[in-house]
Amino acid sequence: MTGIRIDHDAWVFVGDGEKALVFRNEGDRDFPNLQVIRDFHSDNPKTSDQGTDAPGRFSDGPGPQRSAAEQTDWHTLEKHRFAKDMAEMLYKAAHRGAYKQLVVAAPPVVLGDLRKAFHKEVKARIVAEVDKELTGHPSHEIEKLLTRKH
Repeated sequence: MTGIRIDHDAWVFVGDGEKALVFRNEGDRDFPNLQVIRDFHSDNPKTSDQGTDAPGRFSDGPGPQRSAAEQTDWHTLEKHRFAKDMAEMLYKAAHRGAYKQLVVAAPPVVLGDLRKAFHKEVKARIVAEVDKELTGHPSHEIEKLLTRKH
C-alpha cells in the first residue's frame, strides 16, 4: 500500500528485525518531513556465531538408533524477540500519549510478528501498514516510497 497521507506529528515505524527507526512527521499531509526520533539496533550475529554446541541427539526407540536434533536458529529467534521488543516500545509510547497515529513498514515476516505483539492501544493508532523492507533507505526516500501514488 502506498499513497499514504501522513498527518503532522504522526509516527512512522520502519523495522526489519535487526534495525528499527521511528520517525515523526514534522511536515504536513501534503509535504511530509520525516525526522528520526529513535534509532534501535539489535546485536544479532549469525546462528553459527551464537551457538556453541553441536545439535543434540535423541533415541529413536528401544534400539541403538539415534537421530540428530535440528540446530536452534538463534538468529531468527532474536529477530522475533526484537519485533516483540519494538511492539512493547510502541505500546509504552502510545500509553503515554506520544503519538496519535502510526504508520508501520516492515518486511512481511517482521510485520506478522509485530501484528501478533501489538497491544490494542497501538493497533487503534495504526493508520497504514506497508510490507516492505525500508530500513536501508534515507528518510527522504522513505517519504517518497510511502506517499507516492501508483
